[in-house]
Amino acid sequence: MSHRLESPSNIWITGAGSGIGEALTRALVRGNHRLILTGRRSEPLEELCRVAPEKMLSAPGDTTNQEDLRQIAQVLEDQGDLHMVILNAGTCQYLDVADYDSRIIEQNVHTNVIGTARCLDIALPALRRTRAKGLPATLVIVSSSAWWFPFGRAEGYGASKAALTYFAHSLRADLAHEGIDVVVVSPGFVKTPLTDRNDFPMPFLVTAEDAAERIVSGLAKGKNEIDFPKRFTWTLRLLGALPQGLVDRMAANMARKGT
Repeated sequence: MSHRLESPSNIWITGAGSGIGEALTRALVRGNHRLILTGRRSEPLEELCRVAPEKMLSAPGDTTNQEDLRQIAQVLEDQGDLHMVILNAGTCQYLDVADYDSRIIEQNVHTNVIGTARCLDIALPALRRTRAKGLPATLVIVSSSAWWFPFGRAEGYGASKAALTYFAHSLRADLAHEGIDVVVVSPGFVKTPLTDRNDFPMPFLVTAEDAAERIVSGLAKGKNEIDFPKRFTWTLRLLGALPQGLVDRMAANMARKGT
């Protein structure tokens, strides 16, 4: 396993304005890393930058917008060697199957998958420039453990995260010979502005600060898979490994209770 975050690094973080991204920003800046922050709204980014203006730079933009990303690409190049990219921007839209609307699926996929994929248009060239100098380069993709079990109403969100994880694992295979590490983060329920809208119980809920510390710890240890909290993620893995017919019945029963 490689070891990361051993010395101050230049790191680009998307979705930095709130939730896990904001908590990660605060955790990483305490480690003396230099951060480039991206989010749709500039105000939260500017507020974060005031915490340590000499170590943080705001680069606002929509990760699904290619023109915004072209402008951010110039910022990345101006900041020198880029050692790590944390692609964290995402959304969670639930589907009411009684009022089915394919736009809910589209919104999840567009932000979580297409937005992440478009970030690679500018992140990969930057990471490759770093590797060409013999320096470490790491790509971190924040997915979710939700897709390990077919939860009701999560057709769009779960499908997008399943696609995102497959995308990351394939990238890991393709980029291995270039020496670019690919890390997949699969959290359970984390208390963020997104999950604050949930109208159902969230077992083993952790704070965004706790999530950030677990991610930073996993990165420092050189892990390529970071999932937490273990009680929740192991439960999902075990449930998902059951015979499909049993999984289907359990999921249907849970969905009926939720309606």
